[in-house]
Amino acid sequence: MWETVELREIRVFLVLAEELHFRRTADRLGLTQSRVSQSLRSLEHKLGLELVHRTSRRVTLSPAGERFREEVGSVYGELVGALQRTHEVGLAVSGELRLGAHNAAAVGARLLGVIDAFEAANERCSVRVIELSFGDRFHSLRRGEIDLMLTRLPFDEPDLVVGPIVDREPRVLAVAHDHPLAGRAAVSIEDLADYDVGWADGLISQISDAFCPGETPSGRPIRRVRLGIGDVGELIVMVARGKIVNPTVSSFATHYGHPNVRYIPITDMPPAETVLVWRRRNSAPAMREFIGIARRALHDHDG
Repeated sequence: MWETVELREIRVFLVLAEELHFRRTADRLGLTQSRVSQSLRSLEHKLGLELVHRTSRRVTLSPAGERFREEVGSVYGELVGALQRTHEVGLAVSGELRLGAHNAAAVGARLLGVIDAFEAANERCSVRVIELSFGDRFHSLRRGEIDLMLTRLPFDEPDLVVGPIVDREPRVLAVAHDHPLAGRAAVSIEDLADYDVGWADGLISQISDAFCPGETPSGRPIRRVRLGIGDVGELIVMVARGKIVNPTVSSFATHYGHPNVRYIPITDMPPAETVLVWRRRNSAPAMREFIGIARRALHDHDG
């Protein structure tokens, strides 16, 4: 029966143990004296012990009651504090959390699971996934237009926090269907030196170099051509026309397929890592909650 003890029954007992008077206890708790008596009897029944000796003249604690008060008093206070803090967090986590992505359609199952878990635990707050422009790496994040974002590694920005890894993807090369490389089963970095490689404006050098180095392992220069575009569709058209080749990742092939474009595995480049990132000074409750869920979920997945 002890498993069914309720928090309010413990509260009534602890106040009664202080007051040793049913009327004063009832007044402090905003209850009737009969309700105080009923709550005490229920607690004693569930514990199988008499906690209070009561006569028409006085109220005293039994030895079991004294022991129970000593053991449960501090624990009750800690539990109430934890419940209150959790309740306050629940009230604070409300509104909309804005997650930026350069390819919103490619947000994968792992991150969708994090979003679902966050919204299930915080019914007053929703997550909105916002498509970012092609060259917007951190501008929207720094201006506060989004709360956190997905981006590729590597980068080194002191004002930003690198969060958990969301995905690791194989590298592929996008080429026109009639390109000299289109019939190959795989390519290497050395092959890139023979062709113009698309180089989008706005990319920071660390990320750009990770997708396409300035030279091959043997030292041959790679011709990186600045495109002057801000839209993925324009990039695909340039690849389809054979103007450029474009090193990218496997999800790009899935979400930006084109009948005149082939995607070929690049064998000698490591997987591209995508991470969550946010402003270092952003301590909003919704952010803390989302990041905590993301860290646990993504870590468990990796483990």
